[in-house]
Amino acid sequence: MKARFKAVIFDIDGTLTFTNQLIFDTFNHIAEKYLNKKFSNEEISALFGPTEDVILRQMFPHNFEQVRKDYYEYYHQNHQIAQLYDGIKELLIDLKKCGVILGIFTGKGRTSSLITLNFLGIRELFDMIVTGDDVKNHKPSPEGIIKFLQTFNLNPDEVLMIGDAPSDIKAAREAGVRIASVVWDSYSAEKVRELNKETVFETVDELRKFIFEKGNGN
Repeated sequence: MKARFKAVIFDIDGTLTFTNQLIFDTFNHIAEKYLNKKFSNEEISALFGPTEDVILRQMFPHNFEQVRKDYYEYYHQNHQIAQLYDGIKELLIDLKKCGVILGIFTGKGRTSSLITLNFLGIRELFDMIVTGDDVKNHKPSPEGIIKFLQTFNLNPDEVLMIGDAPSDIKAAREAGVRIASVVWDSYSAEKVRELNKETVFETVDELRKFIFEKGNGN
């Protein structure tokens, strides 16, 4: 079994794990408690880009610390609804066995990223974790990918970025790395298909077949 890439970078939400619903629920827990209102999934999705802390600070400038505490408590305590997609952990383990460098590049803040990766038992599989707190410019800026390339002295053509959003496609292309778009839980699957007509995957098994070279047991 041999991988086609020297390194693979993963997004988290909608890519490794079904966390989108948990995020929607957590935002609405805060909205109902502090604003006495509820947002649609589309309204919450429109907020994505900055980290949770940036969004919460903008929404709740006067009681940010208390809201932040409640947000992460709810996110942590209800994380059981967010499980890994079938086959993802096996894919990560097989990539590690092949000596592939694994990274995370997510727009999530570091607090929620580590809650998720620790809860799912996969944090130790990644060689580098770049969150929205670790970059000056969030996706679609390629800053996080470039940090990864520089840290491991990689050529862009040796690297694959895997994500579920248009911002992942734009960041990968600007950094010059390959992109694999996954739509098993994408909240913008239609737009993803418009932007990436070549490497879109409906299942983890399809993605696995793309990553591993043919004729090597996969």
